[in-house]
Amino acid sequence: MAGRRLDRTAVRLLQHYGRRRWGFSPGIAGPLVAHLGPVRALGWALRASRRFDRATRALGPLRTHLACVAISLVNGCRYCAHGHAHALELYHLDLHDRLFPEPAATVAGWAGLPRNEVRSRLRDALMRADLHVEQIWVDRALDLADGGQPIDDQEARMAHLVGVLDTLNAVGIAAHPAPDEAHDPLNKDTRLKTRLAALRSAEPR
Repeated sequence: MAGRRLDRTAVRLLQHYGRRRWGFSPGIAGPLVAHLGPVRALGWALRASRRFDRATRALGPLRTHLACVAISLVNGCRYCAHGHAHALELYHLDLHDRLFPEPAATVAGWAGLPRNEVRSRLRDALMRADLHVEQIWVDRALDLADGGQPIDDQEARMAHLVGVLDTLNAVGIAAHPAPDEAHDPLNKDTRLKTRLAALRSAEPR
């Protein structure tokens, strides 16, 4: 009984942390507690957030989320791929004032495809978005996910993301939580989200 209460408390704390950080309660909170246990899950979430924030400062948010998308896709996690692809959409619209070529739901549907197919589809989307240089970072993220060694501080930050996503992807694959919102503080920008939704709705079917 006490263990179940502790689990529920940990889930509520993670949900509250998600609301403060991203503006919503992430659906992976419960599965993460079930996977790691309540105490480990709370400590892991705080460490993972710090690593993600350091990566964002080193790489920039768009590149960080792109790396997370690539890693999550080759690992086969639709949940994480969707959350980071949605964040990628928001940052692309905010920074470049136009839509990313593929919506998050489409990108997440590539989860589990062969590595070369994931790379090819991301490359095509990046070319259409005029983000040509970012293909280099997709390749580096995939190499690091395959066990490659980082060669500088930026790649070291990306390698930390690989470790974080190994855990999150495993939980997401096992539990199949429903896709939720963008895994980034920019998700709290309701005006930007409304604009993104309106532009997507206006796209030709």
